[in-house]
Amino acid sequence: MHQPTPVSMQSSVDNESKDKHGEPCPRGSGALPKGLVQRSSDLEMRSLWGNPIQEGQRKTPHNLLAIPVGIKQKDNVNKMVQKFPADNFTVMLFHYYGVVDKWSEFKWTETAIHVAAINQTKWWFAKRFLHPDIIDLYNYIFIWDEDLGVNNFHADRYLAIMEEEGLEISQPALDTSHADVHYGITKRNPRTRVHRRMYKNGGGHPCLANSIAPPCTGWVEMMAPVFSRAAWRCSWGMIQNDLVHGWGMDMKLGYCAQGDRTKKVGIIDSEYILHEGIPSLGGMHDQNVSSSGVPDNTRLEVRKRSYIEMEIFKQRWAKAVDDDDCWIDPYLKVKG
Repeated sequence: MHQPTPVSMQSSVDNESKDKHGEPCPRGSGALPKGLVQRSSDLEMRSLWGNPIQEGQRKTPHNLLAIPVGIKQKDNVNKMVQKFPADNFTVMLFHYYGVVDKWSEFKWTETAIHVAAINQTKWWFAKRFLHPDIIDLYNYIFIWDEDLGVNNFHADRYLAIMEEEGLEISQPALDTSHADVHYGITKRNPRTRVHRRMYKNGGGHPCLANSIAPPCTGWVEMMAPVFSRAAWRCSWGMIQNDLVHGWGMDMKLGYCAQGDRTKKVGIIDSEYILHEGIPSLGGMHDQNVSSSGVPDNTRLEVRKRSYIEMEIFKQRWAKAVDDDDCWIDPYLKVKG
């Protein structure tokens, strides 16, 4: 039986070597005419009919809100979304219960992007579905938990402050009147619009005016971070494919701040939120989950894994620093 002659890649290689005028071409060109190649995308829905050129001329949202959601916090998520103007934000829901149809009571879900995968975390979803080339359209990316109170938050005002202050990574300050706050730097200061550091004397790790390391400065908590496009491109690369809880990343996000983390990372006080701290991810049912691979004490096991992941992340960071001869830590104190 006659076998078809395999297509040789030599022609592509030859095309890469010289252009139509005999001039050298850059390595990697030639497989497609470069004017056709689109290296980025977006999450905007397209019509099945009409003129795609005219459709592309319409104003599209310039920012992205992504939230991991179950079912119990559905009403709170609805309140959160109302704070993000539809003409300026695309909404993306990560359904960690795998249930999508129960959200249809909210009109805005018709234009939201829904991704479902059972018992997966915010950072698992983000690594797989928020690649920087896919969300390159958006100026700012909000990756928020579902249990945030937003009565005192307004997204447009928040972004205006972020731009005016030159912040690349930020979070809203936390209201301390109704909930405990675990990290002092995230506490709201009612006397300021933005703060970038905290001050703490004594203890094992004092925070002074000359401190340059997290969590004294250059630090945000992972429950409500906001990234610029450039900061997210860097931060996405930091997310480890197999470390789904993201523990340890908070101490390193400042390296993605596109400059001095003591200036480019900050907490916005005038637009603040309440963190309810409701544990919800860990199983389709809150208690006595005993199906294969899911322990009864789910939340305890989740926390154990989180600590294990944090140690693995620290080890990987240290090894990567040792292995990369070209990378120099800009915050490494010079001894001498």
